[in-house]
Amino acid sequence: MASVLAPRPAYQTGPGCPHPVGATVTETGVNFSLFSENATGVELLLFERHDSVEPFQVIRLDPFVNKTFHFWHVEVQGLTAGAHYAYRVDGPAEPRAGHRFDPDKVLIDPYARGNTSALWRRGDACGPGDNVATSMRSVVIDPRGYDWEGDRPLGRPIEDTIIYEMHVRGFTASPNSGVRFPGTFAGLIEKIPYLQALGVTAVELLPVFDFDEKDVLREVNGAPLHNYWGYSTIGFFAPQSAYCLSPEEGKHLAEFRDLVKALHRAGIEVLLDVVFNHTDEGNHLGPVYCFKGIDNRTYYHLMPWDLRYYLDYSGCGNTVNCNHPIVYKLIVDCVRYWAREAHVDGFRFDEGSVLSRGEDGAPLPHPPVVWQIELDDNLADVKVIAEAWDAAGLYQVGRFPGNRWSQWNGRYRDDIRRFVRGEAGLVASVASRIAGSADLYQANGELPINSINFITCHDGFTLNDLVSYDWKHNEANGERNGDGLDENLSWNCGEEGETDDPDIEALRARQVRNFAAILLLSRGVPMIQAGDEARRSQGGNNNAYCQDNQTSWFDWTLAEKNSGLLRFCKRMIAFRKAHPALRRRQFFNGAVNERGLTDISWHGTVLNQPGWDDPNARALAFTLAGFDGDGDIHVMMNMYWEPLEFEVPLAAGRQWFVALDTAEPPPHDIAEPGQEPAFLGATCPVRGRSVVALISR
Repeated sequence: MASVLAPRPAYQTGPGCPHPVGATVTETGVNFSLFSENATGVELLLFERHDSVEPFQVIRLDPFVNKTFHFWHVEVQGLTAGAHYAYRVDGPAEPRAGHRFDPDKVLIDPYARGNTSALWRRGDACGPGDNVATSMRSVVIDPRGYDWEGDRPLGRPIEDTIIYEMHVRGFTASPNSGVRFPGTFAGLIEKIPYLQALGVTAVELLPVFDFDEKDVLREVNGAPLHNYWGYSTIGFFAPQSAYCLSPEEGKHLAEFRDLVKALHRAGIEVLLDVVFNHTDEGNHLGPVYCFKGIDNRTYYHLMPWDLRYYLDYSGCGNTVNCNHPIVYKLIVDCVRYWAREAHVDGFRFDEGSVLSRGEDGAPLPHPPVVWQIELDDNLADVKVIAEAWDAAGLYQVGRFPGNRWSQWNGRYRDDIRRFVRGEAGLVASVASRIAGSADLYQANGELPINSINFITCHDGFTLNDLVSYDWKHNEANGERNGDGLDENLSWNCGEEGETDDPDIEALRARQVRNFAAILLLSRGVPMIQAGDEARRSQGGNNNAYCQDNQTSWFDWTLAEKNSGLLRFCKRMIAFRKAHPALRRRQFFNGAVNERGLTDISWHGTVLNQPGWDDPNARALAFTLAGFDGDGDIHVMMNMYWEPLEFEVPLAAGRQWFVALDTAEPPPHDIAEPGQEPAFLGATCPVRGRSVVALISR
């Protein structure tokens, strides 16, 4: 039986069970289980409150009673949800052998469903000495008993999905957001009507797993910079405390569930951007607060020639050993937990290629963790998306292991950016991107739904800045403008940054409409970055990871200032939803509709002459055949700076109508359904740098 060291009457303990791992509320108390293959001793610390400096009870686990193989476990009888706890783990302090055990360090539970950090001082976890007075605490959370009111994951087909990538805090943190609880899960609930009106079908939330936003990265002009994006996980099962209203009460999961339930009521799915490729413990100089102190050799890739140091495939100081059986279990358990207990509809895996690396760091043809997520019956209806590359040069777009994994299509982003800014000779590549990138996916038996099409995302320029800056302007990050991508495939339309020139402003607005139109006319799964529909700007900063301020926050005055663009984006999203030809999950195969039109026909300014090999081509057109009563669509894209005359095909017994023309100012840039003006004639003039789409009725 575990021995108890406590200055006051203590909870009684029992042997406990090795499974499930973590802190689990039982009928008689709480069962704690922790994996450590190389530990020689484990203590469980219980705290009265989240900010108690000292534990009120220390439970030393007896390896002859409280250990099964490599799992240390104990049941604390009578303990309830809401209790705060942590661990101390003893073992060899031999960094050269890969062991970093330090019984002076207080450690959070890798499976904790919630953490608190009121006392947390990162520096105390980096150096020698006891840090109990400044450590984080985990919270016992019982997922049972929440009233879901009949909620279920929505299960929307991925081909019908329109993703809106957003930051929980940044969406409502601005004083002009007008919400009661800015920067929180609750604040986001208040903005759901905006998302509904926009028409997106899923939000992809930048990391909401617990991360350390208190860490001061550096100071710039006397102001501290912190981790804003959240791509350095502390707790994989725990919602970010700072996004909660009552984390000290252990309400983490309930508050996140409230958000999911509210979004589902609005018909909006919830996708989580998850970071399993590295943790916030960093390299050999980083803090010890979890995995390092529990079993460093198990959880991380270490340099085989010197186990003191970490292999860094992530670019963030360490790399998680994802395909070690214990780590693989943690990742799969985590994904199942969020899907089961929080009704999350899908996941986007940051630097997902790390998940394909074996224990020796080499890419595996059949990585266990990837295939388990792919084939797990419990995750069969969950959307899985990979950022199919990592910081060590592994690039797997079109080759990511698994079949149903969608992938961020970086080739789509780059080819469309180059085309819209006016580069010549790209029409063949652009056609492939618009048609679902068969050149990337089809040979592997994959489909257009494997392609997440995007122009911008959190990492890089906003859409406004893509048409306003030739160069990044990251000085505010305090890295001498050395961070962020140098080649952005952007064009400032004639002047760097903000301008009062009405002609330049009009051109920029048109270019934004061009990008939005092409994205939503492309086969695959479109993703929009939050704020692009209102021309949100970061002042040319293309790496705002540390800008928890107006640089990154959604400025809600832009929704009114740029209401014309917002209307255009709403109408384009509705247009995509209204036309199944834009959303089919299969590649084009030459099928012919009842009017004799092939599923897709490619053109240049002359019908059926797209100019695949023309090095000067900057124009492309295509005709999409509608099936089962749907109208046909004819799209003409002129990225040359002068007007061009495009031949228009016969409407096959129907009439063409002008659905959109990005060269027109709002509200004439896109028509309301049923109010499209008729198009007459055999040719259509398309102004320079613009897109025109016709529909047939």
